[in-house]
Amino acid sequence: MNAVTRRRLWLSFWATVVIVFTLAPLYWMVATSFKSYFTLGLFPPSPFPNPPTLQNYRQAFVVYHFQGYIENSVIVAVSTTILVLFFGSLAGYALGRLPIRGKTVILVALLMISVFPEIAVISPLYMLMRSIGWLNSYQALIVPYTAFNLPFAIWILRNYFLSIPKEMEEAARIDGASGWRTLFQVILPQATSGLFTAGVFTFTAAWTEFLMALTFNASPQFRTIPVGIALFGAQFVIPYGTLFAASTVAVLPIALGVLIFRRAVVSGLTQGAVKG
Repeated sequence: MNAVTRRRLWLSFWATVVIVFTLAPLYWMVATSFKSYFTLGLFPPSPFPNPPTLQNYRQAFVVYHFQGYIENSVIVAVSTTILVLFFGSLAGYALGRLPIRGKTVILVALLMISVFPEIAVISPLYMLMRSIGWLNSYQALIVPYTAFNLPFAIWILRNYFLSIPKEMEEAARIDGASGWRTLFQVILPQATSGLFTAGVFTFTAAWTEFLMALTFNASPQFRTIPVGIALFGAQFVIPYGTLFAASTVAVLPIALGVLIFRRAVVSGLTQGAVKG
């Protein structure tokens, strides 16, 4: 066995180990969601639901009204993603294509904002939301989520716009296209991978955010999935099966989105890394 073969075997081995350790918690969550209440406390625990049951899913949707939390999360996450992609495209195009003074300062400021801990601004944001009457509303989450996710999206889209040949933009201007038409009909169709990348990351961040959702929306009418799952159960009872069932439903959209758009996401990240 030569050195190249041994290296490939070691890489395959460690890749398998990483995959197993990554997927094992997900498998355990899904398997536990199909176990009955009486089999959850067995020791040693069974890796398979025997027999499988939909009791936990039924309890999540019938008893805890989980569908309302899903609706709230969809409204907040989709609205945030649309706003981030719209404003991020405009800002990314301006920072990547237009001659703007102080461009480096702006990019550094965006980078600093993107790594700023949100817990540091929870208190002033809460006071602001209360003063303008936005507590227990969708905009109480959509506006902060948009602000916190914009810097990362601007960086990704700017780097991707830089990779698009300038000749395409110049040809559109020679043909009489305006700046807005050039952006939406020439530049953005060439940057679909970057848009998908920014969109997936933004949707995931808004879908899984917990601290702001818990602080700004205390009303059950506007609770999102993370807060709803955290408040499952009673004082002396923790419905683990129902928690795992709700968590499985919550993870499903993110997993499907990554699987469907994985090529676009990888392309967007690598393109930005090469051209940034």
